[in-house]
Amino acid sequence: MTKKVLITGITGMVGQHFAQSFRADGYEVWGIARVSAASRNEAIQDPSVIRCDILERDALMRHVMGLEPDLIIHMAAQAFNGASWDYEYTTHMTNYQGTLNVLYCARELKEKKDVKVLLACSSAEYGDITPQDCPLKEDRLLKPHTPYGVSKAGVEMLGYQYFANYGLKVYLPRMFIHVGTGHPPATAIQNFARQLALIRAGKMAPEIHVGNLESARDFIDVRDGVAAMRLLLEKGNPGEPVNICTGKAYKISEILDMLVEISETDAKVITDPDLMRAADEPLLLGDDSRIKALGFEQKYQMRDTLTDVFNDWMGRI
Repeated sequence: MTKKVLITGITGMVGQHFAQSFRADGYEVWGIARVSAASRNEAIQDPSVIRCDILERDALMRHVMGLEPDLIIHMAAQAFNGASWDYEYTTHMTNYQGTLNVLYCARELKEKKDVKVLLACSSAEYGDITPQDCPLKEDRLLKPHTPYGVSKAGVEMLGYQYFANYGLKVYLPRMFIHVGTGHPPATAIQNFARQLALIRAGKMAPEIHVGNLESARDFIDVRDGVAAMRLLLEKGNPGEPVNICTGKAYKISEILDMLVEISETDAKVITDPDLMRAADEPLLLGDDSRIKALGFEQKYQMRDTLTDVFNDWMGRI
């Protein structure tokens, strides 16, 4: 019998890549997306994509119990760390209450069939760290210091509680920054690539606005991230957090330099105070031992990823 997957947030970047990956392997894929997602993604017109808000628990329950998926991939969220300062209430409600609703529905479904749930947790949960704390191991104390990080720590604790109390198979990937095509310009890499594409196309003056270029991050290609999370579902332990990362960090200035080179442009760099964050760790680097122990091998290198992202923006602008 063909296995059935339900992906919340299927119109987002990671959700789309999950859908492509599962469909390529013959799974029956269904998605959940808010009605407003249609404004930025034509995938909402797909009949396998159900218009439903995860904050509407009764509606969500009807769809989960009607579909009876074997896997629930929960990616729906207010997913941007920087935006969480301006949309604090929405961030907590969507991420925490929305996840509680998903888990409640999965708990009810568990009475009828075996189901696995994967929750999008985040490296932002680590929070207040210094470079000396890196690489970050999963058993380190969590000290999130952004609204987004706090909400994702709550998501992970909910997942563990449902695993410990109800025996629900909940998998907890701590996702470091995923990079890929089809993403809005809400992160540094996407914002840089969009600006450089506009400059390359002659639609913007040769000036690129940036925030803090000195911080360093562990970036992972979304295709590698999805492969790692599928491996976690197959071979990992429910209830155990696992870093989804590469174990290598790049300074934002290095990323910008690579993108400028890829774009074949020459732009003046202007520091924009509006792009600075209230809290910005100097280094966010994960220990990838757990995911490697499951057999994960990185396939896409940073320059490959950045080239794809830039070319994607050239097509989009």
